[in-house]
Amino acid sequence: MFSLRHRPRTIATVLIAALVAAMTSGTPAGADPTAADGPAGAANGPAATANGPATAASGGSVANGPVANGPVAVAGSPAVANGPVANGPAATADGPTDGLAAHYPLTETAGTVVRDASGAGRDATVLGDATPAGPDGLQLGGTDGHVKLPDHLLRGLTEVSVSVQVRLAPDQATPYFIWGLGNSSGSSGNGYLFTTGNAYRTSIATGNWSTEQTTTAGRDLARGVWKTLTYTLADGTAVLYEDGVEVARNTGVTTTPAMIGNGSTTANHLGRSVYRGDRHLKGAVRDFRLYDRALTAAEAHDLGFVPVEEKARRDLASLDLGDLSAVTANLTLPTTGPYGSAIGWRSSDPRHVTDHGVVTRPAAGERPVTLTLTASAADQTRRFPVTVLPGLTDRRKVDEAAAALAVWNPQDIRGNITLPTTGLHGTRVTWRTTKKKVITETGEVTRPAHGERPERVLLLAVVESGKRKAVRLFSVTVTPLPRQQPYEGYLFGYFTGEGTATGEQVHFAASRGNDALKWDELNGGKPVLTSSLGDGGVRDPFIIRSPEGDRFFLIATDLKMHGNGNWDLVQRRGSRHIEVWESTDLVNWSEQRHVRVSPETAGNTWAPEAYYDESIGAYVVFWASKLYAADDPQHTGNTHNKMLYATTRDFRTFTEPEVWVDPGYSVIDSTVIRHGAEFYRFTKDERNNTSTTPCSKFILAEKSTRLRDTSYDFVADCIGKGSINQGEGPTVFKSNTEDRWYLFIDEFGGRGYVPFETTDLASGQWRPATGYELPSRPRHGTVLPVTKAELDRVRAAHP
Repeated sequence: MFSLRHRPRTIATVLIAALVAAMTSGTPAGADPTAADGPAGAANGPAATANGPATAASGGSVANGPVANGPVAVAGSPAVANGPVANGPAATADGPTDGLAAHYPLTETAGTVVRDASGAGRDATVLGDATPAGPDGLQLGGTDGHVKLPDHLLRGLTEVSVSVQVRLAPDQATPYFIWGLGNSSGSSGNGYLFTTGNAYRTSIATGNWSTEQTTTAGRDLARGVWKTLTYTLADGTAVLYEDGVEVARNTGVTTTPAMIGNGSTTANHLGRSVYRGDRHLKGAVRDFRLYDRALTAAEAHDLGFVPVEEKARRDLASLDLGDLSAVTANLTLPTTGPYGSAIGWRSSDPRHVTDHGVVTRPAAGERPVTLTLTASAADQTRRFPVTVLPGLTDRRKVDEAAAALAVWNPQDIRGNITLPTTGLHGTRVTWRTTKKKVITETGEVTRPAHGERPERVLLLAVVESGKRKAVRLFSVTVTPLPRQQPYEGYLFGYFTGEGTATGEQVHFAASRGNDALKWDELNGGKPVLTSSLGDGGVRDPFIIRSPEGDRFFLIATDLKMHGNGNWDLVQRRGSRHIEVWESTDLVNWSEQRHVRVSPETAGNTWAPEAYYDESIGAYVVFWASKLYAADDPQHTGNTHNKMLYATTRDFRTFTEPEVWVDPGYSVIDSTVIRHGAEFYRFTKDERNNTSTTPCSKFILAEKSTRLRDTSYDFVADCIGKGSINQGEGPTVFKSNTEDRWYLFIDEFGGRGYVPFETTDLASGQWRPATGYELPSRPRHGTVLPVTKAELDRVRAAHP
């Protein structure tokens, strides 16, 4: 951002000052138009954003017996200070002793030995960032801390019960085990019994995740509070308890603990998974119990039951509304607590904060307002003092809004840019440019021809609120167009599946010249790009080249299923973001961006792809989401996947999503190619395959003359049937050398990608390709035609 004060009065600055004055009539002469009520200076270029992984509200923990929480105000008592009140320790329950095979109270205050209180002499060992804390249990740091339990704990057991008290940290990363008893083979589990708070469930398996028999509550456990989790298994019936109350039952379990490793288990852990790529437990654990029999319902109840009054007290104690000393926006007031209590709210001043948390700020210039919010549950109350700040002056609004503006890649503009017309605090933004033929006032860019000099342009943003104005000046450079070169090869981006710790990351392969069916894995078969944001996994990578040819965007699904993923859960409470990288050479990629595109009502955001729409000068980005009712915030209802789309110029700022494909049943994985005046779209029919839906789990082809049309014409269905068992994740591309098109279809649960080909897109007839050599088990991805220089560069960078 350029300030117009304190700079030498050169001819250039005089001209800029004159331009500013002409465009911002109403700004006092001689005043610094960028000055704010408070400091708001911002450097030109991207503003810093905290893109760290969003914390999911999952996982949980339970304490048996009374808990000494922080102060909770009973009706008529003094107000309680705002902020989280830690649940105090529960005394270790006496619990049944009959059949107790191992018992670890975990109440040591020092050392690395965990005492076995059962009398069996099976002491355990504390490892990593784990700290004994007496009655507060063993504190686990989430990096490598865990308890190594003795080997062979399940030997000979045809029945079993496992119980533990756990408090999950609010930022517990997924996937994770609370405890796991079994074996590991390489990076995967190989026969095990485990519990996780992710969709609160316990699974028993004789091999890897595909053999799991699961008992699940179908919802995440609450975090930041103690929970007692108990699992029993006998005679094929597994029962899951939370705080002594049954929450799930499975009567079809055919595996017994004795079958795991034929009695040999050497990967027995508390706080660590048997899968190498999973996260360690972060939080606290205590009172871990293993029985050689199934506890009765009454015994499980006594071990973990929390009375209604105690649940209410804990729920009130767990409330955290954040910093209430300077409120400027509506408050979220929870109506249920982690222990299930109904919570009601009452405001002492509904004019400024209603009982539902709606905030009305005092007018600008007035004094702050202080009031009290009172939460109540089961005849108990807790009070929160609240201070509501007055509204911003128009001067402050425009200054903060001007400082928040950004023009991305300002010294290397290679395509249309986003110039927003609204800013922070609802301000209005208008733009001016010194070279309208290069960059228009709405962001359309005309680049210099190849071989010409770069164009430098000044962009001026005028931000308005009421009678106040502020300006922001950007100096940008538009890069000349690249030299056009023929395509002489292909780049293949894909993932390899959830069966390994690195399978859900971005892998690359390169074609052998223009042979679209012969491929070499790059980077030794290891990922080229890995996710450090969101769920920590990326699937379905899609690469698009800009219409100018020299900028690339890679977008992917934010999802990790390796280890203990739950397909139902990730379609109810999954990510609403996509992962984005960009590059100008296919070798050097930007920092990963974690960008939200889906609405609050979405339960998932799957398989994003994009296509450039010349009619609007922007990319159309489309993906699959399940959309739930607005009055179903926990997404417990039934719905189906639809294809949504939004538009963007920079893969940073997106329009509000709209429904693109909704035939009334679940569809996912659309991809598009243009030929002549027609857009051809290929989509997976996601319904269950039955006699009345014979093309389900295969690919549907449609066409339209408008990319964003919501009613494409039918071309063909059942594509792939007869050659593959089932198919998804289609990627389509044209041959570099002839009128031939390739459609790679992912035979999920089978071989991965299988290539098909046609010489007539309109016919809908695709035949299996022969003589192909694909990478090892490639899954849903993209094939991108590239030049020889691009292909050689990628091969050299990732041999």
